[in-house]
Amino acid sequence: MERFTISLDESLARQFDELIKSRGYLNRSEAIRDLLREQIEAQRIQNAEASDCVASLSYVYNHHERDLASRLTGLQHDGHHLNVSTMHVHLNHEDCLETVVLRGSTAEVRAFSDSVIAERGVRHGQLNLIPVSLEEARHVHGAHSHLHSHPNT
Repeated sequence: MERFTISLDESLARQFDELIKSRGYLNRSEAIRDLLREQIEAQRIQNAEASDCVASLSYVYNHHERDLASRLTGLQHDGHHLNVSTMHVHLNHEDCLETVVLRGSTAEVRAFSDSVIAERGVRHGQLNLIPVSLEEARHVHGAHSHLHSHPNT
């Protein structure tokens, strides 16, 4: 572990302490580490340096919207190689919330997410990307393979 010291004016230090307390951090160090990870990964995504990712796509839609549920299911089937899991929640008599966990090429995940969010009737779409390194892993007996995802930071 490498240590470094930073200096903050009193006002900024107080605001930072309030922020980390409201987020449940027990100390400044862990909060700083998380902020750094977030900024480093955001830079990788912005610079298209993150070739693979894991992601969560969440959106709200009205299931009474004409053929929307069917269109969304079709998109998920078309992107089945990216889709790890989907959670569906009934918010009320009309609205549903879906969260789709995705894994794969960052470009493909973005394209899939954009197509879902752009569907007529989808509201509040939000994509959260986490850059990872993907590696294929073989089962002990060599017959089964699957992907391991390793966060980059």
